[in-house]
Amino acid sequence: MYLESIKLPSDLKKLSISELKELARELRGTIIEKVSINGGHLSSNLGVVELTIALHYVFNSPVDKIIWDVGHQCYSHKLLTGRYERFSTLRKYEGISGFPKREESEHDAFGTGHSSTSISAALGIIEGRDKNKENFKVIAVIGDGAMTAGLAFEGLNNAGHLRKDLIVILNDNEMSISPSVGALSAYLSRILTGELYRKFRKQTKSLLEGIPKLGKRAAKIAQRTEEILKGLFLPGIIFEELGFNYIGPIDGHNIELLIETLKRIKTASSPTLIHVITKKGKGYEFSENNPSFFHGVGPFEPETGAPVSEGGLTYSEVFGDTLTELAAKDERIIAISAAMKEGTGLEHFSERYSDRFYDVGIAEPHAVAFAAGLATQGLKPVVAIYSTFLQRAYDEIVHDVCLQNLHVIFAIDRAGIVGEDGPTHSGLFDLSYLRHIPNLVVMAPKDDFELRAMLELALKHNGPSAIRYPRGKVSDKLQVTSCKLTEKNNSKDSSLVTRHSSLLDIGRAEILKEGNDIAIIAIGSTVYPALSAAEQLGKEGISAMVVNARFIKPLDRNLLLSIVSRVKRIITVEENALAGGFGSAVLEFLNKMEVYDVRVRRLGIPDEFIDQGNQDELRKKYGLDEEGIYHTALSILKEPTYSH
Repeated sequence: MYLESIKLPSDLKKLSISELKELARELRGTIIEKVSINGGHLSSNLGVVELTIALHYVFNSPVDKIIWDVGHQCYSHKLLTGRYERFSTLRKYEGISGFPKREESEHDAFGTGHSSTSISAALGIIEGRDKNKENFKVIAVIGDGAMTAGLAFEGLNNAGHLRKDLIVILNDNEMSISPSVGALSAYLSRILTGELYRKFRKQTKSLLEGIPKLGKRAAKIAQRTEEILKGLFLPGIIFEELGFNYIGPIDGHNIELLIETLKRIKTASSPTLIHVITKKGKGYEFSENNPSFFHGVGPFEPETGAPVSEGGLTYSEVFGDTLTELAAKDERIIAISAAMKEGTGLEHFSERYSDRFYDVGIAEPHAVAFAAGLATQGLKPVVAIYSTFLQRAYDEIVHDVCLQNLHVIFAIDRAGIVGEDGPTHSGLFDLSYLRHIPNLVVMAPKDDFELRAMLELALKHNGPSAIRYPRGKVSDKLQVTSCKLTEKNNSKDSSLVTRHSSLLDIGRAEILKEGNDIAIIAIGSTVYPALSAAEQLGKEGISAMVVNARFIKPLDRNLLLSIVSRVKRIITVEENALAGGFGSAVLEFLNKMEVYDVRVRRLGIPDEFIDQGNQDELRKKYGLDEEGIYHTALSILKEPTYSH
């Protein structure tokens, strides 16, 4: 087995082309095996195996810097850079990350997890290299999906202007290669990357410019002719116009061709873009046939491709199904996704209402500004984006939506602790970066019924609103509990959603359990753990009130004042950063109302980025599970209350 013998990328250079091909097969097998157990990004990683081998074969990592855009295609890179022995810990608590991470390895030149940063970062590294008078190459590997973001073109534009020796690999996995096109592109690439061709271009231009009177004119004619001819055969004229030498498209699964091409451009002194065609999910039938499903997947059976998971709806599915139902009654409802149609539960909506669904690509700022424009025309755009990615559109939320008080609904998926994808994907800041924006209503449901009700409420509210909900499934237990808490007759028929919706008013919290010794005020996914903690406390004779806050903005001020007049010990609980979060909002309100005789303890995420691990492990670590809330309550009950 060749893979076991690869301790460093330099070991690749000892292998023949045929041995490298066998190594590619071993890499795919290892990735499929481990992802089937741990979950992760499968399709994207299977598509770049040969490209990763070629990059490490030609270049000299960690001296040369390889920047992986998004980073969800770095598994082969990790296996070839000394992490084979630890690969079974992929995405596990205290294991190796599913993304490049600088503190994990010197071969991870730049940490990533969000899209379209590679070109800008690589250009910065090159400028730093030159300022330090060092000598190494910098390669940015970016997917065609990441090229939809404006940031990628900002980087390309600046790189073309600076004319540095940046190498950009455009990994295009949406295009198929027919034999004839592949042969032609390989032939053209050999010509365009050859030293003879580069010298010919330079010398011909100098020669023509040296001819009296006609020189400069002749050179311009020759240059224009070259551009026209390349434009006829190559899809890269836009990159040429941005100042890059364009090479390709070439077959991204042909190791020999990849190595040859990379060797030829290694000495280039100006920006170069290599267009590589790959197949997402390459080498695994189920992933090739359904690359979207296997893009980010949980544990699955490798023999069948079937997921290994419990039944039940996810919050994303509840959101998507509800929006689809509501859209049948209101033609003004529009759904917008930023390249996350399946992830945000909008697949069914997109099929049923294709004329009212927009996938704008990985372009979150555009998604929000686009929604703002729709809202000015009386439509009701719902922007469904993961919490961590909505950060990228902060200015548009403030300037384009909230400043104009437009009716845009933000459906914020994966809010709170996300789990195995680690700090780049944790949704722990949305309460903090949203609640201070004027005009914006911010809410979080405790369960699927409340999610449905809040979506209906947001569509009726004439202004901007945000609903944040967690990653994961809604269990039957929570649904039954929700019925008991909100419906006197405990009915489970289809009219439950309508009756439950009528219970919701903007800024109205609810007391789920009365108590006199301590009040636990929870928001969103922390409500049910708070209830369980209160039950534990009750067994010890401690009377704990539990409040489902529902709204971060506006707070239920009347209820809060009523609570603190009776109970002098308060715990706030949230799956969000403590800095500027829900607990901070409660403290600010009490301070404003000059309530100083109440002891308040906030539970949430401290001032740090949290590592990967499953959600239960991380909630336990930060005291956000039943036991954590219970012990915090016992602790605060031992402290004296304030007196005047």
